[in-house]
Amino acid sequence: MEKRMDNIDAERSAGAKAKEDAKQQRLKAREEQERQKQLLLETTVSDLDSKSFGYLLPTVTNLPERKWVDIKDVDSAEGQVVWLRGRINDVRGKGTMAFIIVRQQHESLQCIVDSRQEMVSKDMVKWSASLSMESIVDILGKVVRPEVPVSSTTAKCELQVHKIICISKANPTMPFLIRDANNTDDEEACKNPGVIKVNQDTRLDNRPLDLRATLNLAIFRIQSEICQQFRNFLLKREFIEIHSPKLLGGTSEGGCNVFKLKYFDNDACLAQSPQLYKQLAVVGDFRRVFEIGPVFRAENSNTHRHLCEFVGLDMEMEIRDSYMEVVDLIDEMLKSIFHGINTECKTQLEILQKLQPSIEPFKWLEQTPRIRFTEAVEMLRRTELADTIPDDITSYDFSTEQEKRLGRLVREKYNTDYYIVYEYPLNARPFYTMPVERDGMMFTHSYDFFMRGEEILSGAQRIHNPDLLLKRAKECGIDPKTISCYIEAFKMGASPHAGCGIGLERVEMLFLGTGNIRRTSLFPRDPRRLTP
Repeated sequence: MEKRMDNIDAERSAGAKAKEDAKQQRLKAREEQERQKQLLLETTVSDLDSKSFGYLLPTVTNLPERKWVDIKDVDSAEGQVVWLRGRINDVRGKGTMAFIIVRQQHESLQCIVDSRQEMVSKDMVKWSASLSMESIVDILGKVVRPEVPVSSTTAKCELQVHKIICISKANPTMPFLIRDANNTDDEEACKNPGVIKVNQDTRLDNRPLDLRATLNLAIFRIQSEICQQFRNFLLKREFIEIHSPKLLGGTSEGGCNVFKLKYFDNDACLAQSPQLYKQLAVVGDFRRVFEIGPVFRAENSNTHRHLCEFVGLDMEMEIRDSYMEVVDLIDEMLKSIFHGINTECKTQLEILQKLQPSIEPFKWLEQTPRIRFTEAVEMLRRTELADTIPDDITSYDFSTEQEKRLGRLVREKYNTDYYIVYEYPLNARPFYTMPVERDGMMFTHSYDFFMRGEEILSGAQRIHNPDLLLKRAKECGIDPKTISCYIEAFKMGASPHAGCGIGLERVEMLFLGTGNIRRTSLFPRDPRRLTP
């Protein structure tokens, strides 16, 4: 009996051992399978001939010349075998195939990795389906036109993949998806319950990723066009482009809103305007000058329209008979820029209109309304804001609320978003602004240009007489010693002149209706942000 029990125990022990051995073998097989899978997913290539897929080794820098095509031109390459480079915008595996959407800026193309094709293996399909979003890939394939057009891409054709090489692998987890970064605060767009909006700080903290969004690519293509239109318009009219210093001793205009710093053993500041140097260039017989450059304002304003650093579009020119010569030229220039945007950036404007459908396109008239300051005041006195306007307007300027209300009044009366207000009170303008007396009150040869009820440009005729300039500086509480070089220049003889300073980011914000100037600043600098 005991012997029989021993045999039973031995059999049970052997059976348990066999089960454990089988379990261990399965675990080892699974581990080996996972290892092989991981090895597959980590496949690397050192050249373009040895393998059809994999991650290009970072040490490989010299590759043979290839026949490339951009996605925007891929439809015209139907039937050809070509290389293209792009980012992984979307990828999914389905059975024996992997579908990859590749993106180049706002252009997109579907690429199909199909193991039923002679040059494509199942391993290649698995590897392709594992690619992380935003990785950059080089793909060799044949351009074909599918029977059913792809509705989710800009290209009508698709690519039958022969080779796919990842040249830059992105992290599998991103702060946000590019498609979500395209969502705006637009009322119509936000009605869709599936819309995910990315927080502004999250966007700006990860700005290089945010800039890839179609929305942002469109914005900065348009911004480039604005600068090009500005430059070309003035160059054709015999303006000279200058580059004024941004490191100054003292302050730009005798003001206090400057960023102070040490210049070796001396005190200095960042220029809050190229104003004085534009004038000195005109005094130096340049006659007509302009500049595109950074402007710094130490203003602790956390609003939708203020930045501590922005791009200034500045110009200055001699005048012969009237400061209205400059007003006419600036007006013509801005309308030329508006037309240039509409002509050269049609694709970008269509993208923006699709992403923010409730924003009305910017309106302007060929005959721009010009409103004297006192007339604008009277227009506001006839509104609910009448009590906010003082009886004595000798030192008065519009508040932000009043500017917006005036913008609505102008829109109702003239059906335009663009207009000019001129002849501001003397005490509301900088010391160097040319004074003029009218109806017993001191005004100035000055002007502001507005878009959608917000100022985008301030300018004036400058005082070119040194005695009057000195007198006005003292009246404004400016120590003449701090601007002695400036005043001395006018003692050498200076022509009458006028000009303006335009905020690039603000102009674009208002033209496009983006609602926040940080949208139109590449890497915004405001009181709370100094990075990235």
